[in-house]
Amino acid sequence: EYLRPLRPGDAITFDAVIESVSERKTTKLGTGYFVTTRMDVRVGGRTVGTHRFRILKYVPAVRRRSAPKAEGAAAVSKTAVAAEVPPPKRPRPVVNRDNAGFWEGVSRHQLLIQRCDGCGTLRFPWLPGCNACGCPDWDTVEAGGEGTVYSYVVMHHPPFPAFDPPYAVGLIELAEGVRMISNVVGVPHDRVRIGMPVRLEFEQVDEELELPVFRAVERSGG
Repeated sequence: EYLRPLRPGDAITFDAVIESVSERKTTKLGTGYFVTTRMDVRVGGRTVGTHRFRILKYVPAVRRRSAPKAEGAAAVSKTAVAAEVPPPKRPRPVVNRDNAGFWEGVSRHQLLIQRCDGCGTLRFPWLPGCNACGCPDWDTVEAGGEGTVYSYVVMHHPPFPAFDPPYAVGLIELAEGVRMISNVVGVPHDRVRIGMPVRLEFEQVDEELELPVFRAVERSGG
């Protein structure tokens, strides 16, 4: 809800509160509570907008497996059909005119970073223009592949098809100074640490998809 437009020069403050928590609800996803948060945006002490966001915090429902039938022929037939179902594929990346060059680089095993023609600033992820000077012209430089874990999370839930949790997702700071999100591989998820050195490699996820990932590098003498 917007009470008045924001204008250049407005000094904005906001308060965020939990507005309500529902009674316990049972959904197809599981049993939990709908939590509504409210953010009041103010200019000069006066409210100019309100934003509400509702999320379901739940315990995943346990899916019951149907008991196998005793009929031999029917059971074998169903097993054969199930065996023919291909495993789920990883979601495909969204490729558009702004980032197509990046994915073309990946296909050649190159990690390309944009470089502004106007001010020389490197940027990642790819953007149609420079966020430092606004120049729309750019070229690319190839990353050397060295980096460190700037931050990370370990994904435990929910389990998506084609993913096998737990696994580590890192915010990798490249030697060139930009950061990108990718998987950290080559080390158990519970041994990933901030500051850990990593090295770029390309992982063949399936017959169609190859992705840049970062393998943990052992420190010399460690």
